[in-house]
Amino acid sequence: MFRRGLFLVVWIAGSFLSASSQKIIYSEPDKDDTRRLNFEIVGKINGNFLIYKNVRNKNWIAVLDNDMKQIGKVEQEYVPDNDRMINVDFFAYGDFAYMIYQYQKKNVVYCMASKIDGNGNPVGPVTELDTTHLGFASNNKIYSVLGSEDKSKIIIFKINSRNKNLFFMTTLLMNDKLEIQKKSRLAIPMEERNDYLGDFHLDNEGDLVFSKFMRSGNDNISSAAFVVKYAQADSLMYRELSIEKTWLDEIHIKVDNNNKRYFLTSFYFKERRGNIDGLYFYVWDKTTAQPVFENISIFSEELRREARGDASIKMAFNDYFIRDIISRKDGGFLIGTEAYYTTSRFNNWNRWDYLYGSPFMSPAYNSYYYSPYYNRYWWNSRSSSNQAVRYHADNIAVLSFNNQGQLEWSNVMGKTQFDDESDDLLSYQLMNTGSEIHFLFNQQERRNNLLTDFSVRPSGELTRNPTLKNLDKGYEFMPKYGKQVSSRQMIIPCAYRNYICFAKLDYN
Repeated sequence: MFRRGLFLVVWIAGSFLSASSQKIIYSEPDKDDTRRLNFEIVGKINGNFLIYKNVRNKNWIAVLDNDMKQIGKVEQEYVPDNDRMINVDFFAYGDFAYMIYQYQKKNVVYCMASKIDGNGNPVGPVTELDTTHLGFASNNKIYSVLGSEDKSKIIIFKINSRNKNLFFMTTLLMNDKLEIQKKSRLAIPMEERNDYLGDFHLDNEGDLVFSKFMRSGNDNISSAAFVVKYAQADSLMYRELSIEKTWLDEIHIKVDNNNKRYFLTSFYFKERRGNIDGLYFYVWDKTTAQPVFENISIFSEELRREARGDASIKMAFNDYFIRDIISRKDGGFLIGTEAYYTTSRFNNWNRWDYLYGSPFMSPAYNSYYYSPYYNRYWWNSRSSSNQAVRYHADNIAVLSFNNQGQLEWSNVMGKTQFDDESDDLLSYQLMNTGSEIHFLFNQQERRNNLLTDFSVRPSGELTRNPTLKNLDKGYEFMPKYGKQVSSRQMIIPCAYRNYICFAKLDYN
């Protein structure tokens, strides 16, 4: 299942400047940077760009300067070999980054943390954060790790689902020095056989919010609630959503720290397994502990006509997924959606057959439940499919709503992307330059994939910007794995011949 763990960016109100020039600089591929490379863009630390790389049992941090020249290659010798490594998360600050990883040794899963400086070197000893004893061997992720938007809080949590009717969640809330502020163990009743949890987020006050819903098999959500674990509480607050006459798709949550609100949204259906009719909204105000509004927005025929691609008007959004939720300081928000599907000689993908089900469930051999939203893209997930599958990522629809959930404007960016056996080159990434939101994706021209840049202003004005400079032949961008590392810089991985390299995109 293709997911984008939501790339949450804040729409910054400011002076509306015209689009400026862009510049691309490429790194030289290292001899170890083969197509089989696993990687994670750590961020910009003390002026250097750090990238974590892994091939087989070798783990290292590549350090690149502002000209994308490699000035360091530091092996992380404390990291266990791959047959024991389970997952890695990075949290970047101005002058260091935390690397939080988990691995299994015998029947114990360890959650560890190391601190890394701007030259890729470990600072101080490796710290053990938590351990979990298992009665069996497992390669599955036990811990989920989240950071708050202002980077002041980090939370680690695990959910024991051995008893399918009563889950137990253990949380460790830490500050930006990894000092534990609160440890809790909470019971989560799972009364119904088809109850699931999903989409966890941490706000700047250290409160954890997530969704709980009921889905019968590969079907729509028929009942749902959002749940809050307040930072210093040893209990959970539940709030039911009023969806008796509405069927929901996936529930997405956005924390609006500026306005102290939680925003929940989903595509909705008027009938079970029907066509997508519009968007459902629920906004909760933390200060008053009351809902601000709960309503739906029905897609107009005009928007359907623009967004439909090859589908009929009635089925225009049936292949769309919510990719991004962008909050504004005035309480309004933008929602970015994208059409995604696969085809093959044997059968075509559809959201009913493959989207739901197993990704929300614990495998039978693992006694712990975890949220699928926080699997990193690179970690053992970039191998090509053995089946003859063609991946498609088409139009992007962006909708802007005011702070009462009323539609202000909508725009559709037309694109047609496909690739066989892998979707590495498909989809898009966001770049927030303050005055505009840029949508970066590949568009095929004369049999070459060219990185294309559309920008949207707060007024809704959509601009296709001039072709980016320095688009050298032979470099194929993987924008969906890109990461914004400063206010006007993004690092995007590229495929070059049989290697992986990285490009720095500067907005001057």
